[in-house]
Formats: sequence, C-alpha cells, structure tokens
Amino acid sequence: MRFSRVVPVLPLATAFVITEPEVFSNINIEKSGKQLVDGAHNVFDNAQSVLDDAFSKVKDGAKDVYSKIHHAGADVESWLEGNQFDDSVVDFEDPHHGHDGPPHHGKPHHPPHDQKPNRTVYELINESKYTTKLAKWINEFDDIVEALNSTKANYTVFAPTDEAFEKIPEHHHKPSKEVLKDILLYHVTDDLYPAGRVLKTYTIPTLYEPKHLLGHSQRLTVRVTLKGPAINFYSRLVAVNIFGTNGVVHGVDSILVPPPNVASIIDLLPGEFSTLELGLGKTGLFDKMNSTEYEHNGGTFFAPNNFAFQKLGARANAFLFSKYGEKYLKALLKYHIVVDETLYSDAFYDGRKKDDKDSVQERPGGYHYDMPTALCGKNLAVDVGRYGPFVEIRINGFSRVTVHDGVASDGVIQVVSNVLIPPKTAGGEQVFWKGEELDVEDLKERLQPLVENMEL
Repeated sequence: MRFSRVVPVLPLATAFVITEPEVFSNINIEKSGKQLVDGAHNVFDNAQSVLDDAFSKVKDGAKDVYSKIHHAGADVESWLEGNQFDDSVVDFEDPHHGHDGPPHHGKPHHPPHDQKPNRTVYELINESKYTTKLAKWINEFDDIVEALNSTKANYTVFAPTDEAFEKIPEHHHKPSKEVLKDILLYHVTDDLYPAGRVLKTYTIPTLYEPKHLLGHSQRLTVRVTLKGPAINFYSRLVAVNIFGTNGVVHGVDSILVPPPNVASIIDLLPGEFSTLELGLGKTGLFDKMNSTEYEHNGGTFFAPNNFAFQKLGARANAFLFSKYGEKYLKALLKYHIVVDETLYSDAFYDGRKKDDKDSVQERPGGYHYDMPTALCGKNLAVDVGRYGPFVEIRINGFSRVTVHDGVASDGVIQVVSNVLIPPKTAGGEQVFWKGEELDVEDLKERLQPLVENMEL
C-alpha cells in the first residue's frame, strides 16, 4: 500500500478539496425563506433557490480543458495526474445526508430542517437559470424527461452548469442525437448517491451502456485531486446535495464525455506506456485490441508502464523486443489481458453472464478473483482489499496496481507496478517472480510451455 506516499499529503488534500467553501455551506444548510429572483422576476421556491444559489458561484471558463477532452474522447491524462490522491477520500459528509453502504432503495433523504423537496430532479434542472443548456439537451429526449420525472428510481444527476458548456470550442459542431443521448445518460445513475456516498465510492454506474459493455453500465470514477473532488478526474464537483423528490443533483464544472476504448487510452499516453504500445504493435495485439472483429463484453487490461518494463532489466528487454523473442513477448502481453471480465476497485462485471443479475457484483473490497487471461486460459490471482479510504489490488500476491480504474468503453485499465510474469513449476510447486532482474533463460523457462500452446 502507499501509506508512505499518501499519508503525508492528506493535509494538503484537505486544504484543496473544498475549493469554494461558500458553495458547500450554502447547499448543505438550507436557507429558509430566502428567495432568488431571475431576470424575468420569477420567484422560485426554496428548493429551487438552493440549486440556483449553489450554481451561481461556479466560475470556470477554461476552454482548453474541454478542447483536450473533446479531441481525445476523454481527459485521459488527468487519470494519471489524479493518482496523487487516488487512495484517499476526504470526508466532508453532512451527517443528515450521508450514505455509505448498500444501494439506497427507499425515499431520498430530506433536506435539513425537515423541509421536504417538492420538485423532481428534472424540474430542478429544467427550472434553474444555471442549467438552461443542460435542460435544453435533456428536453430533446422525451424518454429521459420521463425517467427523471418518475419515481421508479432514486436518480443521481451530475449536472454540468451553463459555464461548463462554455468550455466547448466555438468551432465544435453539435454531436449527433445518438451521441448526445449517450452523453446525457453518462451523467445519470439510477441510484441515490448523496455527497457522502459519492466520496466514499471509487466508481459509479451510469445509465449509459456502450456496445462492448452489453448489459453493463459505463462507470464514472470519483477521486480527490489537487483541484478538489472530481468526477472522471477532470470535472470538479462544485455543488452537492440538491435533493428532489426522486433523487439528488450535484453540480459539475465540465461535461462528462464517455471514454474511448482501452487501445485508444494506451495510445494517448505515450509518456506512460510507450514500451507497452511498442510491444503491442510488434506482436499485432494492438490492432486486435482496437478491432471490432473480435467480440468481447468488457475486459480488464493490467497495463505495465515504462518503469515496470525497466525493472525487467536490459537483457530481458533486449530479448523480448528482438525478432527471436517476439513470440515470447506476445505470450507475455497476452498474460496481461482478461477478456469478458471487468474488475474495478469496487465492482466486478462478468461479461459471460450479460443476462444474469449476478453478472454485476458491487463489492467494497476483501475479495479474491482467479481471472483467466488471453494466454491459454492462464489465470491471474487478484486480491482486492479496502482499508478505510484506501484500496489495494495485488496480482499473484506480489505486483500491485498503482493507478486504478481507468474506465474505457470496452472495459478498464489497471496500471501495474511490475510486468506480470507467469509462474514456473519447481519441485511440484508454482514459483512466482518477486521483482528481481530477470535472467533471459529464466524468462524463457517460464514462457516456453505457454508459447508452444499459444494460438498465434
């Protein structure tokens, strides 16, 4: 675990987490009797006043951030940058509204002072002068309007403010209606996530289901970063706990863009994965991962970064990336790929059971998984542990996930601290690699039986 790295900076994280304290105080303490009047002098009720009062303080017009997000499909760099605080959760949970534990299936919690909400989450968004652009998008889809007005579920909406839309480059054309609907669904979950529960969660399922996650929800990630609490690392939470009769609204300062696939994310981060991408390219695995010809329903890619490859030593790398070592390199990389099983820090999807309710398991930690890889069904032993706000994922009892939950449209990326080396059998027992510099003959001994049985 990263106690030595994380604990010293927790005070710093606390200092940055509430970047606009007046916003949080205003929305966590209902201002009874206070009314806001918009330009047309329409007076909103108290619940609507709270929403507008919270959003009125959001001021962030950095268009360059959204431009990066738009061109890449997601701000993938922020996934790595946000890792400084990825294992820490700063709890500013309101005791009246906190929720941590199993999904909430009852009525939403009421605002403080027993003032019950009297508007749905759709009405809160549609009637606020600070979410007019989001409301305009939502109103193009009758089924979304109907859902957000219904009481069939407790919805949580991460609502981009109007200023979030100002980050869209002026030359950017409006997305197609199909893409627009996917984006909207990616901002909504059909479960109740008050602020306290959001910040004690690593990933949140949404209503958006990409084609390579059939029956599974595309998830959002929650982290505490230097810029404060953020969704998908780049979209800051700027207003929380605006409760409606059928859920809760949180304000975010950037539009949440559905992520690209695993191969695209690796390609977009050459500073972290250039060696991995070179290996995937030499062995033809990159094109295979990026192709639509190979059906899969989710998956987990345990991605070793450049430093992980350096740990193998110069000789092992020279052998693997030589012409003679190419088949060994392919076997080694396939050992990092799990197809149809998607493992997050707090959830596990079994893509082979897409019509089974047990295909999605929300798990807070303390679980063991034997995950079959693309290498002749060779398994990885994966252990997930949670210790308060900390999460630890270990593979084969040794290698550690250093950056977790890189959400993708076809699964998830878990960055590992070491290249994963298959065990060898000695004296009737499996011997796992413990991180020492690998001798070429030792590497070949571990991979040779697997290379012989590997489908090229």
